[in-house]
Amino acid sequence: MENKEIVNKEEKVNKERIIEILNKFFNSIWFPIVIGIILLLKTVFFYENTITIREAIDKNLIIGTSAFLITLICILFVLPNRARTVATIIVGVLLSILLFADNLYYIYSSSVLSIAQMTNLQYGEEIMGTIPMLLEFNQIVYFIDIILIVILLLTKILKIKKKNKANWKINTLRVLSGVAAVILFFTVDAKYVEKAGEDPYNKDTQVKKGTIYGYHISDIESLINIKKSAKYDNKEELLSDYEELKDKYEERYGESNYNLEGIAKGKNVIILQLESIQEFVINKTINGKEITPNLNRFLEENIEFSNMFMQSYSTTADSEFSAVTSLYPMENGMSYSRYYSNKYDDIFTMFKNEGYDTSYMHGNYGYFWNRGNVYRAFGVDYLELKDSFEDISENVMGYLSDELLYKQAVEKMKTYNMPFFSFIVSASSHTGFTLDGLEDISKVSIDVGKYKDTFFGNYLESVNYADYAFGTFIEELKEADLYDDTIILIYGDHNGIDMYNEEMLDFLEQINPNMTDVDIKLNYIRVVGSMKIPGMENLTIEKPVNKLDIKPTFEYLINGKAGVSLGTNMFARKDFISLNNERIVTSRYYYDEKWFRRIDGTEVNLEEIPEDEKELLDEYYNDMKEELAISTSISINNLLK
Repeated sequence: MENKEIVNKEEKVNKERIIEILNKFFNSIWFPIVIGIILLLKTVFFYENTITIREAIDKNLIIGTSAFLITLICILFVLPNRARTVATIIVGVLLSILLFADNLYYIYSSSVLSIAQMTNLQYGEEIMGTIPMLLEFNQIVYFIDIILIVILLLTKILKIKKKNKANWKINTLRVLSGVAAVILFFTVDAKYVEKAGEDPYNKDTQVKKGTIYGYHISDIESLINIKKSAKYDNKEELLSDYEELKDKYEERYGESNYNLEGIAKGKNVIILQLESIQEFVINKTINGKEITPNLNRFLEENIEFSNMFMQSYSTTADSEFSAVTSLYPMENGMSYSRYYSNKYDDIFTMFKNEGYDTSYMHGNYGYFWNRGNVYRAFGVDYLELKDSFEDISENVMGYLSDELLYKQAVEKMKTYNMPFFSFIVSASSHTGFTLDGLEDISKVSIDVGKYKDTFFGNYLESVNYADYAFGTFIEELKEADLYDDTIILIYGDHNGIDMYNEEMLDFLEQINPNMTDVDIKLNYIRVVGSMKIPGMENLTIEKPVNKLDIKPTFEYLINGKAGVSLGTNMFARKDFISLNNERIVTSRYYYDEKWFRRIDGTEVNLEEIPEDEKELLDEYYNDMKEELAISTSISINNLLK
């Protein structure tokens, strides 16, 4: 018994000694140092799961990240003991949340967060709904240390000590730390912030050059000085350079390859934007059944754009903006949430000037992405949002089901004066892909097998239902005698699956075992695209096209006047397109910070290719930069008013 008491006493003493050591460390200058090291490891983890997922981390990125964190530690050293400990915990929590949020958003849109996206907080409920699908177990890395500290604080094992009396050594350390922080920030950190601002459209490059911390500081600076970031603040100068660019395109790419000018004049026109429909599902089967039988048939019978690409980061609204204005969208959703009152040369006005009734239809309410205000500003004749449909009994993922939308859309079109132009936006295959609310699940006709109950499997099922609904739309148009003589353009708005989704890559590799990283990146941004023009059939256009090309294509088809359009006629010979994050796709090359060959994914050595080929790549790059500069200036400074 006595021995047992001695052992218990020793254990108690040892426990108290450990707690004393923990508390001494917790309240010492070593605590912020260790938290700084942990934050560095978390940041490296972030890089490896986002911007450098398929490449080695550059040492300058690690050096720059370390410099920011050392500066932060020096700032913490300036504080007295209690304040330093509390501030260290707060900083650790905030930066961990920031890295976690950036990681989640990168999975969602292949882009890191921006302060400008605070504009979109009004849509938080819908946006937050996608988060459960983005969570991965390894993301707990961002919070392990925080969870441990919170547990130790709640159990009172750790205690934040009151302020200790300062002495000259401590005061000297604080002063030196403050001086070091100032010197580090203005001699090292500021350079990384400056580097982050060198590529305003490409966030991956911004982070690689300036670190994630330099990027966020630069991002705040850019928002404060957003007017200064625009190349043009004068309408006449902008229009002069715009006309020069368009004249160059006309000279270089010439007229259309097809004699279609004016062929659509006087005919009804329908544009159907399909939610999250990527091109890779087209003409594919799973367990013996076609994923998209109705879309396959439509593409086979009509014109297929096999290389249609998105401009947007991730939002449906951005895709709409590009299609309607032939401009690049601003930061995710900002074109509709922040710049909606601007004057644009829009597609609805072009059709109205040619005597068309115009309409916009979507199975959600007008407040979402500000569509009510946006399309009223565009002067649409018939704004058909959720509250204008008689039957809203079936909602999928919170939106009016595609089938109900299409059936009622056709009924509404029958009442319009002809010719009419209708822009319809589907939603049932929206991110989440659970088909919540679908009353008859038998309308999903595929068995996804081993992908069942995965994000990718859910995506395939949602796409299959969206295809079913599309089939009903075509049949409804035929029954209403609105199909045969109507021009119909369909396209996917943006990606549905993140770039490196494991199940998707498994599916794709069964089709193409030699798939390169360039193939994967192009798959991420390539969406379905097709057009029905009465009298034309079985045509495939393989050159790159995008949403900016939609308005100028219809300008050509109806002999209209589109005004300022940065896209070009899809039937002409222009052989490259750009995205608003400084990516370029040409018929043979792909640009993503460097040039790559599409055929085999290999990097282009600019020193080894012929001079005329190098000049061509330079032309692509310079034209991309000029297009983005013109578009951004129009939005920021409202230069078309």
